[in-house]
Amino acid sequence: MLGYARFRMCPGPARSLFASLFVFAAGVGFSAPAGADDSPLRFERDGALVRSLSRAELTQACGVTRVEVSDPYYQKTKTFLAFPLACALEQGFGKPVSSVRGENFFLRARDGYVKPASGARLSEPGGWLAFADAAISQADAPAWEPIDRRQVDPGPYYLVWSGEGQNDPHRHPWPYQLAAIEIAPFEARYPHTLPKGLPPEAPAWTGYAVFRAECVACHAINGEGGTIGPELNLPMSIVEYRPAEQLKRFIHDPTSFRYTSMPANPHLTPAQLDGLIAYFSAMRDRKHDPRSALPAP
Repeated sequence: MLGYARFRMCPGPARSLFASLFVFAAGVGFSAPAGADDSPLRFERDGALVRSLSRAELTQACGVTRVEVSDPYYQKTKTFLAFPLACALEQGFGKPVSSVRGENFFLRARDGYVKPASGARLSEPGGWLAFADAAISQADAPAWEPIDRRQVDPGPYYLVWSGEGQNDPHRHPWPYQLAAIEIAPFEARYPHTLPKGLPPEAPAWTGYAVFRAECVACHAINGEGGTIGPELNLPMSIVEYRPAEQLKRFIHDPTSFRYTSMPANPHLTPAQLDGLIAYFSAMRDRKHDPRSALPAP
């Protein structure tokens, strides 16, 4: 949220793209473009591999669907070849998707982006694991139209949503370059991001909730979180070298300060912005540097 995250990492809603969305079924035997990345998708629980599935295995189990979505990153309507997310989760974890509604998930991309998501959110109808761009079907052509300002390949998998109102990445995760889906408690995976010792009504807990929902996919606190954007607590907390009011204005509208890939966050309320500052201030006094445990070179 506070650094040089790629455009897709923490984007605002695609306000102009509320067109009608359609899903078209295709035969199970549909052949994907030869250029599509066939890297397996890993399914993990608490850091241990549960199952690794190739595109061919997912095709056999789930079939292939042509799905048309209002894409917030391409900023236009796109059609992909995809598997139903619910089917992929059931194949990967070996249980009905309804049984993991209460779990916490981490969606890990190849580039260090790690998006938390609730099982309740991922079990909603409308989720798809896209593996190829349906408009690029020639055998000798790339499987994807490049995405984001760096024009990267979004494969091997891109989580997309086709339901009404599901194209806001603040509410529904849209990670591309998806390589692994893990089930793990957030507090167990990132224990040093919590402002422990504060009463439940402390504003820092409001800020922690915002950090967990909006920031951790790109940024880390105490070495725990995403690696796309800057670390926010080590070796100095961001509140140790930026004034609070400036920080709030920057988070709300970063391009008013400089041209950056970090998007605006107009949806955050003044109370949430105040909570973020309280959270960063609390974590300033709760530093845990994983590098300090490393042996000297």
